[in-house]
Amino acid sequence: MKKFTLLSLSVFALTLLTSCEAVETIFKAGMWWGIILVVGVIGLVLWLLSRGRK
Repeated sequence: MKKFTLLSLSVFALTLLTSCEAVETIFKAGMWWGIILVVGVIGLVLWLLSRGRK
């Protein structure tokens, strides 16, 4: 019964999400995480540089 539920859930998800939509959401999430990390690293470097000059 548990295998049947997992199988039916995966088939249901595959019919609702096309591969293009799934890939699009993955890349959107990855893009935003990349932007946030780059901005954070640049801010950290600038903060360390300004702190070291004082």
